[in-house]
Amino acid sequence: MAGTAPAQRPDDPLTTMLEVIAGDLSLLAGIQDRELAEADLKALVEIGFPGCLGLSPDSAPGREAQALLAELMRRIAEAGADSALIDELAADYADIYLNHSIQASPMESVWLDEDGLVMQEPMFQVREWYQRYGLAAENWRVRPDDHLVLQLQFLAHLAQNAPASEEAGEHLSEMARFMDEHLLRWIGQFAERVVARCGTPFYAGIAQLTAAYLEQLRDLLVELLGEPRPSAEEIEERMRPRRQVEEVPVKFMPGTAPTW
Repeated sequence: MAGTAPAQRPDDPLTTMLEVIAGDLSLLAGIQDRELAEADLKALVEIGFPGCLGLSPDSAPGREAQALLAELMRRIAEAGADSALIDELAADYADIYLNHSIQASPMESVWLDEDGLVMQEPMFQVREWYQRYGLAAENWRVRPDDHLVLQLQFLAHLAQNAPASEEAGEHLSEMARFMDEHLLRWIGQFAERVVARCGTPFYAGIAQLTAAYLEQLRDLLVELLGEPRPSAEEIEERMRPRRQVEEVPVKFMPGTAPTW
């Protein structure tokens, strides 16, 4: 995602925590950004993924995903990542993120548009968020603005560029609102579909961990802001298009009467 460079951050506990969260989100985005090579898997082993995450999801799905991925990383550390594993992961990545053969699209429009189409109104809504912060998708025709990876990168940018504690309230509220109005409306369905249909435990774990992480982050924002999460019904009502209906005077032709 193209945009401005991160600002210098003051040293305070909230800043430090948000920097950790920005790193977590960037890592989750990077794993889903492209097919993984042997060097990528080795790097994940070396940093102790997924235990390296600063914000650890404590929900049952989050713990399950972490345990699954930790075991996979342990096996890779012991036996390495051979060409068969790399090919298997590449094929699964393509099925999920490229050719959508398992019908688990990483693009928001597919989940929220009535006809399940790409590049619909949700994409333009997300684009407006990016523009407000001086950001833009590098090539929206290849990877639309509402793609999961770009939305994770955007959240990382917001976390990385939040002001100091005494000024952070409005900024954190914006993070929460973006999550409520976009990612959290569909990431759970995406994860469930991937878990049910994907070909490898690795990407099942990644999808489930991503969804659980975002839920954990949103709950953390509740604590920081002291404001409850809106219900799903409240969010849908908020996002419902408001169409103005213009009243048109009824005219009848001379000598005729309306029919019912």
